[in-house]
Amino acid sequence: MPPRREAPPSQLSCRLRVAVLLGGCSSEREVSYRSGRAVANALDPLLYHVKVYDPVVDLARLVRDAPSLDAALVMLHGRGGEDGAMQGLLDLLGVPYQCAGVLGCALAMHKAVAKERFQAAGLKVAPQVMLPRGLAKPAEAVLAKLSLPVVIKPVSEGSSFGISVVRLKKDLAPAIKQAWELDREVIAEAFLQGREITCAVLGNSELQPLPLVEIIPDKKYSFFDYEAKYLPGASNEVCPAELDQATTRQIQEMALTAHRALCLKGYSRSDFILTQEGPVILETNTVPGMTQTSLLPLAAQEAGLDFPALAHRLVQLALESAKG
Repeated sequence: MPPRREAPPSQLSCRLRVAVLLGGCSSEREVSYRSGRAVANALDPLLYHVKVYDPVVDLARLVRDAPSLDAALVMLHGRGGEDGAMQGLLDLLGVPYQCAGVLGCALAMHKAVAKERFQAAGLKVAPQVMLPRGLAKPAEAVLAKLSLPVVIKPVSEGSSFGISVVRLKKDLAPAIKQAWELDREVIAEAFLQGREITCAVLGNSELQPLPLVEIIPDKKYSFFDYEAKYLPGASNEVCPAELDQATTRQIQEMALTAHRALCLKGYSRSDFILTQEGPVILETNTVPGMTQTSLLPLAAQEAGLDFPALAHRLVQLALESAKG
C-alpha cells in the first residue's frame, strides 16, 4: 500500500468531515471494528477529515460533534447499527449516512418480516417455522412442517451467529435453545441444497447491481458460518460467479427487487441459494462487511471500484441521500 499523503494546511479547511461509526455492542463488534478501520484508512486524507466513533464509548462525543459533520459511514453490523437504531439517531442529529434508513434497516434485520416482503414482491423463499422463545415442544413444531435437515437461525442476528444446520432429530432442541440465547424469536428454515451466490446493489435513485460472487466454503464447513466468512482462506470466493448470462441477470434482478421491497437506499447485499429449481433468496444485508475478506469489496473491484474508490462512493451516496 502506498504511503498516505498528508494534506497541506491550505487544503485542510476544504476537506469533508466524515464520521466512521464502528464497533458497537452487538455480537458482530469485532467484524464491525475491522470494517470501520478499513474504510477509515481507505478515505483519502486530501479529501476527507475522518473521525472515528465507537458508540459504546463515543456516543456523547458523536452527538456533540454532529453539527460539524458532513456525513457518516455506518459500519456497525448487527443490533444497534443495522437495525435502524443508529440511523434514527443520525436522522435526529441531521447527519446523512450511506445506508438504509430506520424503516429499511428494521425490515431487513428481522428475517421473517424481510421474507414476507420478499414473497409479496414475487421472490422465492425457503419454507419456514417461527419459534418464539419459551414455545413448548419447539422441535415437534419444526418437524410437523419441515423435514430434516433444517437451518436454525436467530431472527435478528447477522454474520451467521447462532445458526445451526441440523441433520439429526436429537440435535434440533439444543440448536433451538442455543439460538434462543441470542434472540427472543428463532426461525427454522428448510435446508436448501445448491450454490451460494451473493449480489450487491449500489445506488440511491439509480441502482447498479454488481457482479455476482459465488461462495465455496472449505469442505470442513457445513455452511458459510462465521469462521468461513471471516477467516482468510476459509472460503473460496469466485467473482464473477461462473453462471450463464440468463441466470446472472435473474439473480441481479432479484437483488434489485429485494432492495426495493425493503425500502433500502445506498447499498445492500442479498444472499441466495441457487437450487436445481432456480435461485431462492435468503436475506439482505443493509450494512455489508468491508473487511479484507468481505464480499462487497470483491464485487466492487470486479466492477472497477477498488477499495478507496468504493469508500469514496459510500460518502457520495451519503451526501446524495441528504438531498432527498
